[in-house]
Amino acid sequence: MNPKLNLDKLGLKLPNVSSPGGSYLSVNTRKDIAYVAIQFPILNDEYKYQGRLGEEITTDQGFEAMELCALNVLAQIDEKIGFENILGLNHIDAYFQSGKDWDDSPIVVNGASELFVNVLEEKGTHSRAIFGVEKLPRNFSVGLTATFTLKNE
Repeated sequence: MNPKLNLDKLGLKLPNVSSPGGSYLSVNTRKDIAYVAIQFPILNDEYKYQGRLGEEITTDQGFEAMELCALNVLAQIDEKIGFENILGLNHIDAYFQSGKDWDDSPIVVNGASELFVNVLEEKGTHSRAIFGVEKLPRNFSVGLTATFTLKNE
């Protein structure tokens, strides 16, 4: 597994790591589990994909937004843990805000799921949960948290 080479093959780069917006850690490690705090579609300090899915944001844009959230998760892992120190991705929780008649959340969350598998290969397989919420901070359309199992050294 070479995540950085896989990112290059996909024509993608890891964004700059964002700082927490409150009193918490971006990545919190307990024994051999790393918990990544919610990541939003932020590209190098620029807020992207703000609005409601099915209204201001299309399903295709939502897919891209969730992919950007996943890139931010990977950037956090790369900086704080190191790809070489992970056994694999365990689970993701995906959050979205949408208009009342929009119902394509599994398609949107595939933006993250597919990216994780394409970049981390077999270590990127995971379970997931999807939550529709009334409002996300800064009017982001989507957000993503993740847990990883780490190697015992």
